[in-house]
Amino acid sequence: MNPRVSDPFARINPMIFDCLQDFVKHLDDAGELVRIRETVSAHLEIAEITDRVSKQNGGGKALLFENVEGSSMPVLINAFGSWSRIQAALGVTKLDKIARDIDAYLHMAPPETLLDKAKMLPILLQASQFPPKMVSNAPCQDVVKTGDAVNLDEIPIIQCWPHDAGRFITYPIVVNRSVDRSIRNVGLYRMQVYDKKTTAMHWHIHKDGAHFFHEFKRKGKIMEVAVALGADPVTCYAASAPLPYGVDEFLLAGFIRKKAVPLVKCKTVNLEVPAHAEIVLEGYIDPAEMRREGPFGDHTGYYSQDGDYPVFHVTAVTHRRNPIYLTTIVGIPPQEDFYLGKATERIFLPLLRTQLPELVDMNMPLEGVFHNCVLVSMDKRYPMQARRLMSTLWGAGQMSFVKTIVVVDHDVDVQDEQTVLELLLNEIDFNRDLFFSEGILDVLNHASDHALYGSKLGIDATRPIDGEAAANPPQGKATAPDTQLIQTIQNKFADVQSVRVCGLNTKRHVVLVALDKTRPHQGRDFLRQCLEDDGLSAAGVIVALEAHVDLNHTSTVLWKLFNNLDPRRDVQVVGGRLGIDATKKLPEEGYTQDWPEEIHMSGDIKQKVDEKWERMFPKSIS
Repeated sequence: MNPRVSDPFARINPMIFDCLQDFVKHLDDAGELVRIRETVSAHLEIAEITDRVSKQNGGGKALLFENVEGSSMPVLINAFGSWSRIQAALGVTKLDKIARDIDAYLHMAPPETLLDKAKMLPILLQASQFPPKMVSNAPCQDVVKTGDAVNLDEIPIIQCWPHDAGRFITYPIVVNRSVDRSIRNVGLYRMQVYDKKTTAMHWHIHKDGAHFFHEFKRKGKIMEVAVALGADPVTCYAASAPLPYGVDEFLLAGFIRKKAVPLVKCKTVNLEVPAHAEIVLEGYIDPAEMRREGPFGDHTGYYSQDGDYPVFHVTAVTHRRNPIYLTTIVGIPPQEDFYLGKATERIFLPLLRTQLPELVDMNMPLEGVFHNCVLVSMDKRYPMQARRLMSTLWGAGQMSFVKTIVVVDHDVDVQDEQTVLELLLNEIDFNRDLFFSEGILDVLNHASDHALYGSKLGIDATRPIDGEAAANPPQGKATAPDTQLIQTIQNKFADVQSVRVCGLNTKRHVVLVALDKTRPHQGRDFLRQCLEDDGLSAAGVIVALEAHVDLNHTSTVLWKLFNNLDPRRDVQVVGGRLGIDATKKLPEEGYTQDWPEEIHMSGDIKQKVDEKWERMFPKSIS
């Protein structure tokens, strides 16, 4: 998880950047930025280039497109898309440093003597610097455009994927307040551009922005909104953080920065925005007005469905004299958002421990796209504590969206995913250790039969203790996989396109099958036949996937598995063996949602990028 010795920032003292442009200079000096002077289009080309770069080892470089068709503004993307860059953005050499700082404040003992109070004084003085502060003059208002001068087309807003509904602002720091103005909310909500003065505001049902919106709707009031596009790196991160309701994201940014975020009053709305932002959009939302938004190629790697969302009317655009437009893309992992999510994983671990002191560590694997799979380790002390931990996590903030939780003992390193996998294949009892539940799911989850809720899977991989039923893990020694299974399965099942036996020396062997699914329940029936067939007993775990999946690309297989799984529906256990149906589900199977399309770039854009690639990335730097 941590950066290697080749980290370009390893010998540079961490620092806090006052604005995005200072961060860009720092990346440039460290060799972490590629300036692209080749003319590129904001329509798909930037996304295709970034997708290729972000999938390079370690996340590739940050990209600054200096010559974008139709705009004088450069585009910055993949700015936080590596371990070294996200750590540099937050002013640390290790993300755990921020977690330790939070932990220290959470566990600060109350002073008992005058000397104790004197010792606390430096900490209290430092804490007084965390809340945001107002300033009267700000670089983000060097240029002010209102009325007919407002024109979103001047900003090089990108279209990310071919079937997106249009151009989307993908990294907006959206600021609003509750009806009584007592609570400020800062969040990242994508914004589809409709025309020069209007966009959508994509507030998911579970988000604070949507909660505030419905407050205004009930009272029939116009809602003021401001949007910062590009700010200092810490504020950019803080806007994505899953803070408890009512906690100001600018306060979190101040805590990480160890100095206040300067804010300035907007020109046309009664809101405050980061004074050092690159670009600011000011405007309002009429709760009575809704408009169709989407589809959009989302972080799950699938297109999210269209729907009706509020309309944001822009009353002013303010910006620096020479602004940089910060944006991002999401899609099939890995992408830049993986590193932002990992920062949240590390930073918020101490807050989870305040509710769950037995929690030791956690890991959100890349392929789980944050809400589909989480690995946690715990200090287990009493029977069924692992199941209590899972149930509590499923009720804790955004952890409530997680579909699959694996719990291991405190001495298992959850950051070592290979070790966790081998533990699951060697030591757990499928009949005893799988725990099914139900609850809410992320709005982007497409696997469950119904939107917004479905089944969840907990896997208790902790060692049994006194008071718990004895486990019955597989017997014998770990062995090399039986490659004869490939031919056996292909001979028995005509609808099998390809088979892979994973090369793990374990007690249970994993078999992946690409199935040509043409009828309802075909995956379920295929797995049942396999699990009841004594001739296939060497296959301890069988996963059925769609015919087009490349079984040799393990990351893709895991991404498909986590995305397509509804645990209670798709998991079968027969005689201590496990079958998982990760195929596309059909209406005839009781599936009521619209199964989304995977994100892929069009061939003509790939060809255009191919033709420019060597000019953009000479072999000496690519």
